[in-house]
Amino acid sequence: MKYETVTNLYIQAKLQFHTILDQVFPEYRGHVGDLFSKVSLQILKEFPTSEEVLRSGEAKILERIVGMRIKRSEGWARERAAKLIASAERNPFQQGVYQSQLFSLDMYISMLLQYQEHLSCIEAEIDVLAEEIEECKIIQSIPGIGGKIAATIISEIGEIYRFNHPKKLVAYAGIDPSVHSSGKFTTTINHITKRGSSRLRHALYMAVLCGIRSSRNKKLKEYYDRKRNEGKPSKVAMIACVNKLLHWIYAILKRNEQFLDMA
Repeated sequence: MKYETVTNLYIQAKLQFHTILDQVFPEYRGHVGDLFSKVSLQILKEFPTSEEVLRSGEAKILERIVGMRIKRSEGWARERAAKLIASAERNPFQQGVYQSQLFSLDMYISMLLQYQEHLSCIEAEIDVLAEEIEECKIIQSIPGIGGKIAATIISEIGEIYRFNHPKKLVAYAGIDPSVHSSGKFTTTINHITKRGSSRLRHALYMAVLCGIRSSRNKKLKEYYDRKRNEGKPSKVAMIACVNKLLHWIYAILKRNEQFLDMA
């Protein structure tokens, strides 16, 4: 899926960005709440070194932040500018930054901004598709499943009629238990096989997480609590919920019914 590909590239760019930032301006990250916000990256792109920050001065930095037309007060912008100056003064690399490092930093900032734009566009496309594809609409009737999760689940499952039993779908997702035995010994702790689609497992896990938080999905939250009360560890209870959720998905797709319509 295109979204996952771009996301993986974005994550790799983040890691490389962290590495080069530590070599050029490590104190920069201390003055921002979200290092990878568009404003943060644009400021760093214009003022990439502590030397550049101190040479420009607080007034120029403030003017640049205000000029970005973000939905923040001038007081917020003034605070950002002051914190950036303070970060520059603390930065250990006041001089001696190589041009190659600055080139790399600028390159990764541009890449991150581009990936953010691409992901935003893909997310918009997913939202549109999720509204158009009937199967996506059906499984979104389950509390905790939004457009992106629904699109991922449907893209991984494909035609539900490929599976003649919910256990086949569970096995496809790789959340069926794997019991290891040899001779007279059989393990008492079962692990899921993880032999199926990792993307499907991740989407299901996120759906469960969204569903049980704040009890958005009351049925699932009750099931999770019951498993915990039985003494099951949190991870085991979560896997049980994923299994339960997948059975629900199988049922409503087979019946072509909304979740709330289930008896």
